[in-house]
Amino acid sequence: MRLDKFLKVSRIVKRRTLAKEVCERGLVVVNDRPAKAGTTVKPGDMVSVMFGSRRVEFEVLKLADNVPAKEARELYRLIGGNESLD
Repeated sequence: MRLDKFLKVSRIVKRRTLAKEVCERGLVVVNDRPAKAGTTVKPGDMVSVMFGSRRVEFEVLKLADNVPAKEARELYRLIGGNESLD
C-alpha cells in the first residue's frame, strides 16, 4: 500500500493530500530511509513522521483499504512510550 494512503486510512494524517505534502517535505522516514508518498509500506515497517517539533514513530501492523475510525488504531503500534496521537 502507498505510504500516503496508509497515513490517511490509519488516520495518522487527516487527508491524503496532506499526507502527500508531508512526504514531499521529507518529514517521513520508513525503515530509516526518507520516504516519498508512493513508497510501499507493509506490515513490520517502522515509520517516523514529524509534526512540527513532535515526532511520531510507529510500526505498521496490518493494511486495509478502508476501516471505521474505531478500528484505525489497530493498523499500527506506537513506539517510544507514546500512548496516543492527540
